[in-house]
This record gives sequence, structure tokens and C-alpha cells, in this order.
Amino acid sequence: MRAFLLAALFLPLAAQAADKALIERGQYLARAADCVACHSIEGGAEYAGGLPLVSPFGTIYGTNITPDKTHGIGHYSADDFYKAVTQGEKPDGSKLYPAMPYTSYHLLKREDSDAIYAYLMSLEPVAKPSPQTDLAFPFNIRFGMAFWNMLYKNRVQLQPADGKGEEWQRGQYLVEVLGHCGECHTPRNAVGALQQDLRLTGGVVLGYEAPSLLADDLAARGWSTDDLATFLKHGISAQGSVFNEMYPVLHHSTQYLPQDDHRAMATYLLGENPPAPRKIEAVAEARLADSARNGRQHYLNLCAGCHGAAGEGVPHVAVAMDGNTTLRLADSRNLLRVIDDGIREQQFTGFERMQPMPGFMDKLDDDQMRDLLNYLRQTWGGLDADVSPAHVAQLRSEQAH
Repeated sequence: MRAFLLAALFLPLAAQAADKALIERGQYLARAADCVACHSIEGGAEYAGGLPLVSPFGTIYGTNITPDKTHGIGHYSADDFYKAVTQGEKPDGSKLYPAMPYTSYHLLKREDSDAIYAYLMSLEPVAKPSPQTDLAFPFNIRFGMAFWNMLYKNRVQLQPADGKGEEWQRGQYLVEVLGHCGECHTPRNAVGALQQDLRLTGGVVLGYEAPSLLADDLAARGWSTDDLATFLKHGISAQGSVFNEMYPVLHHSTQYLPQDDHRAMATYLLGENPPAPRKIEAVAEARLADSARNGRQHYLNLCAGCHGAAGEGVPHVAVAMDGNTTLRLADSRNLLRVIDDGIREQQFTGFERMQPMPGFMDKLDDDQMRDLLNYLRQTWGGLDADVSPAHVAQLRSEQAH
């Protein structure tokens, strides 16, 4: 009888402990999946939706996924949630748009979906309606998504893991499924579907290049496994710092993951036997092309005060140009956008900060920008000084739309 009473006393405690463990795991998985970045707005309640996701077809808004029964997912069952996340279908049968990356999440493990669901259901409900998605015809007809899904929904598949170690396999799941990195770093076709034959070769997101994550391309831009793992944890490494759409990924997601996860992701991307990172020696002024030599003066006038005359940077203030991975991209899109737009002040892990960088669009015409880009590319990027004013004008034109 005493044993029965003790069991009756401890069973609820054991259930509470199990629920707590499930919720804690769900929080970790939600962070690994970067859910909050798309389902929150700056200064608003987390997971309450409202973030505008701009696409070539119109604007889609991140939805409220708090347990509010009217505006959120409080009426969802675990089965409903799993179907929405992995199949892109709401409980009423209507289709989600693939801005919600079910094209990657379709490989999500059911137990992981259930843990995320338990975590979201543990949050405070937020009674906030989501803005109305505004897409152009015919993309505003959700029924048409049924045909899109037939063609593209399950195209993302994991490459065979035969002979691969546990760390590599863990990294594959984090990168390809939970982290859904391919959704930005893979080009899309005319109807917005991922081009699987060009998986992780890079894509364009809101006018910026999400660069190739293939091992040889990463190594060509100077990445080692250790540096990439550091970058995923801290947002800053010898190759530079995160900016644009990668900053929310760090801010809401990767900085919270355990160190083993960062290492696993880097191991998956660079391989268990990674290629050696390419080292680049800075090019002396005497060897610069005429355009690059002209650009050096623009660099000294506008950039050297923070980034150093020799491109050495200032720790905790401004990243170095020497070794900077953005300068090594064949397409100068990101370099131009950063110079034109600037970068907001950024807070990284610990006490690491980067001061705001002003934009210089109003200070550099197309010829001057061409010269500055060529100076940066040739001096520290290991690239030719072959950017033309016409190419600068084209990139700026794209930027304006």
C-alpha cells in the first residue's frame, strides 16, 4: 500500500519533468529552425507574426504561431502542426506559401515537430492578427499551390550518408532540414522553386547574394572548419562578420546552439576531409590596375579610418579587409550594397560589437564606385579589377527596385 501511494505521488512529478524536458528540447529545436526570425517583428512579441517577407511575387507575412486560438495556432493539434510544417497545409485544407520552408521541413522528424509544438503551446498567447498576404495574380490563388506542390514540394532530399560519421550526419540534418540553409543559398526558378541541381550554389535574396556553401567555394573564400564554426557561434571571424539576412539567423538562432552543433554544421559543409582554405597575399599598389589605383584614394578617404590603411581593421569596431570573404565573391553585388547601404550597429555574442557603417551611395558615382570595388577586389580579394561602370549601374538599378 505504501509503495502504491509513493508511486501515485511521484507519477505526476515524473510527468511534469518529462513535459519540461520536451518543452526545453522544443525551444532548442525552434531556435535551430530559426522560427522566431520569420514569425516576429522587431520590438514585437516573439512568434506573434507580422514580418513582411518580400518575394518577386508580392509580400507574404510571417504568421502568429503563439497558442492564441483566434489569431495563432491554439486550435492546432500536434498532427495539424506536423502537417502544416512538413506539408504546407493548414487544418482547414488551405495551402501555405513556400515562404514557410516546408520544402525543407518535409524531412523534419516527427518527434522534433512534436517537441517544437509542445514549446510553442507553452508560450503566452498573443491576440494579434496577421497582416493580409498580398501577391500578384495568379500567385494569390492558394488553390494553385496544389499543383506547385505536386511538382516541387518534396524535391529537397538528403544525399546518402553511407560511410559518413555521426558529426557529419548531424550537420546535414541541421543545415539541410532544421536550418533550411538551402532555401536562401540555392537559386530558384521562374515560379520560385529551388533548383535542386544547383543545390547550395548560392542565390539572391532581397538584392544580396547568399553565397555558395559548397566546400570548394567556401575554401576558395578562405574558410576552414574552425573558422566557420566560430562564425556560426559568434557571427564574426577572421573572414568578417554577418550582415543583412544572416544577422537575424545569428541573433535568433545559431548563437544559441551548442558548440557541437556549430562544428557539425561546418563539418557537413566543408566535409570530413576539408579542402585547404585559400590564402591571398595583398597586392602592392605598384601592381594594381589603373582603376584600382584610382580606387585606393577613395578607400583612404572613406574607408581607411575604420578599416585601416593596410586593411587590418580595428578589433571590436570594424572588420579587416585583409582576409575578408566578401571581397572574394566573383559577383561584386554584396560589396557594392554594403558600401551603398551601410550596416547598422551589430551586437554579437558576449561583449563583441561592431559600430555602424554609413552608406556612401551619395558620395560615389558609378565611376568612383567602380574604382573602389576594383581596388578592394584586386588588393585583398584575389580577383581581377574588371568591374565596369556599366556593371555598377546595373547593380544599382536592381537595388532601386
